Amino acid sequence: MEWGTGLAGLAAGLLIAIVTAPVGVSGAVFLLPVQLSVFAVPSPAVTPTNLLYNVVAGPGALLRHSRSGALRGPLVRRLVLGTLPGVVLGAVIRVFALPGPAVFKALVAVFLLPLGLWLIARTLLPSRQPKPSGKDGPSGRTVTGLALGVGVIGGIYGIGGGSLLGPILVGRGMPVAVVAPAALASTFATSLVGAATYALLSLADSGSIAPHWFLGLACGVGGLIGGYLGARLQPQLPEKALRLLLGALAAGVGSLYAVETLG
Repeated sequence: MEWGTGLAGLAAGLLIAIVTAPVGVSGAVFLLPVQLSVFAVPSPAVTPTNLLYNVVAGPGALLRHSRSGALRGPLVRRLVLGTLPGVVLGAVIRVFALPGPAVFKALVAVFLLPLGLWLIARTLLPSRQPKPSGKDGPSGRTVTGLALGVGVIGGIYGIGGGSLLGPILVGRGMPVAVVAPAALASTFATSLVGAATYALLSLADSGSIAPHWFLGLACGVGGLIGGYLGARLQPQLPEKALRLLLGALAAGVGSLYAVETLG
């Protein structure tokens, strides 16, 4: 039974990462409902399990991006600088103050559904196209502040933050080719620190705080392979298609959580 669960987790991680990696999303935001509904991972253990997935899956896409030099830009440093302290704070909040996922699902639905639809509409409008240089975007301080907030959310709910950062930054005019590697690097760093924080917190609490190691590793291996393939696919896709894919993913996640919240 355990091996069947592992194979199902590997397949889920692989398929999710292939679709999401080209636009800088690790796929953890999609994996979260799968863990809750299919694999019945208890709360709050589902959060560090998701973070474990990101830690194992992340190097696949990052290896591909590093070979092209896409991880050397200032956006990577700004996102990591904000997300790392945020994820520690989020982990503490999750364990001691906010154990349930209901609020998270409602917030994701309210935030991502309109954001995804807006990004799709903005991409399809011929009157304004994003500047290829990536300068038509938020300031450095704004990016770091945004990353801090996303880091807190990632620490609370076990998502790397790319699903939130990507639509916002791309919607503000930054190219997907610039945002995706930075968002994935931030997701990996955030998840590594977040998973370690949960491991330490589990030593001081008797609840279900430690990750589901076997399932997290199985999903992560699938994500590792899928992330590399997805990152390799990214240069073959036009910018408009990537923006539409990111918008569709954001709207899809928002719709998914809206249905679960209302149901």
